[in-house]
Amino acid sequence: MDKLKHLLNPKEAGEYLDLSPKTLANARSTGAGIKISYLKIGGSIKYKKSDLDKYLDEHTYKHTGEIREKQL
Repeated sequence: MDKLKHLLNPKEAGEYLDLSPKTLANARSTGAGIKISYLKIGGSIKYKKSDLDKYLDEHTYKHTGEIREKQL
């Protein structure tokens, strides 16, 4: 049950990332843009807080040149 404490619904995940739930829904639906793993439990979508933190870590830069280097 402790693992369930770290699951966020799309609204909570969006607030955590400063994104709208609709943006997350579009990313899940199309597979384009934001790529964050999610769980489907019954009819509910849940995000692991650790996956959200991983996304933030992977998209943290010190200068704009780093973004271009990662894309190459």
